[in-house]
Amino acid sequence: MLSNLVNKYNIAGPRYTSYPTVPYWNNETFSLKKWKSSLITSFNESNLDEGISLYIHLPFCESLCTFCGCNKRITKQHSVESPYITAVLKEWSLYLELFDEKPIIKEMHLGGGTPTFFSPENLKRLINGILKTSKLAKNYEFSFEGHPNNTTREHLQALYDVGFRRVSYGVQDYNETVQKAIHRIQPFENVKRATQLAREIGYTSVGHDIIFGLPFQTLDHVKETILKTKELLPDRLAFYSYAHVPWMKGNGQRGFKDTDLPSAELKRAQYELGKELLAKVGYQEIGMDHFALTTDSLYLSMQSGGLHRNFMGYTASKTQAMIGLGVSSISDSWYGFAQNVKGIEAYYHLINENIIPVYRGHILNEEDLVIRKHILNLMCQFKTSWNENHLYFKEIPEALMQLKEMEADGLLNISSNSIEVTKAGQPFVRNVCMAFDVLLQRKQPDVQLFSMTV
Repeated sequence: MLSNLVNKYNIAGPRYTSYPTVPYWNNETFSLKKWKSSLITSFNESNLDEGISLYIHLPFCESLCTFCGCNKRITKQHSVESPYITAVLKEWSLYLELFDEKPIIKEMHLGGGTPTFFSPENLKRLINGILKTSKLAKNYEFSFEGHPNNTTREHLQALYDVGFRRVSYGVQDYNETVQKAIHRIQPFENVKRATQLAREIGYTSVGHDIIFGLPFQTLDHVKETILKTKELLPDRLAFYSYAHVPWMKGNGQRGFKDTDLPSAELKRAQYELGKELLAKVGYQEIGMDHFALTTDSLYLSMQSGGLHRNFMGYTASKTQAMIGLGVSSISDSWYGFAQNVKGIEAYYHLINENIIPVYRGHILNEEDLVIRKHILNLMCQFKTSWNENHLYFKEIPEALMQLKEMEADGLLNISSNSIEVTKAGQPFVRNVCMAFDVLLQRKQPDVQLFSMTV
């Protein structure tokens, strides 16, 4: 039954880390001045109540992983570290000039690239440079992405000393053939070492990322990876579909042929097997593609209704304002989005000119804000309602008509003023969101912009 539904609903669609999605941002009406204004408004409304979030993009990697669609710069020259950190701290100072009081930091995440490309000393310089100009929220959470091959005890200790308690490691798959195809060779022993080191030092949440649909990957490979994962029992897991988007400029998905990828049928089987095995191990499904043990903050947040989703993925708490620092980072004021330039040289140039290095974005209108709320509700709580007038939008009847077939398939329940996704429908929540995405409905893309929904 699930196989038939996956076959039916597996179409190209957004992952909804934002609404509007990036291809539908209105860059013509966006400006840096409007972005600053929206952020100041958001900061004044929310800083004292909930604080802000920071995402810092650290783009350097020593080698290219050919499954990766992230913005990165491949180099073995570690002399790039210090100038980059200096520039990020300068960008932070440009944001500080907008505010009348010190920011209260609730969440901070280091992504990449490979954050552990940077030395422990440079990472501490970065974090200390931010902390000395800000305050910490009571229940702050700092996290970073670590590469199992180069995350050392010194990295973990240095970041622990400045407040980090969560780390996630990219595992992808343990099979050597698959690892060679994606140019990411990392034996199980390396992941085990990095996981155990984090726990020895005192990290309270260790996460692993596992991907299905990779080149040459079989059902046995997925099973083997999850059984090895069971041995380490990370606190949370991302188990998601490889997003094959080689047409996107600047990504490295050219190291294998399309014919090397699993068929649609095999990919569906990998997904079903993985979910089944994770449930047997004791992981609870969180939103879309995420799993956690019942002791992890992500699961506890889901239970209490506090789960949130933004450009960092699912988070255990919400802040209205999120500032992205570094090349290609995306910021979110709730009222607007802004993305930094993607090239390091262009980034340095704007920073040296004392200009916040934004090159595109979107200021949300009233309709955007209403639909954003519905999509967040669906992605985080699997339900939404419009029983209050300000949550109604005129295309709701059309959206419900589109969802009638999914209701007939047992994937959701529709009432007069709400919808709720069923347990069977949770893997298809992106499809439900697409019915509410009025910008997508009004103008379907002429070319494929998004990865497949399952």
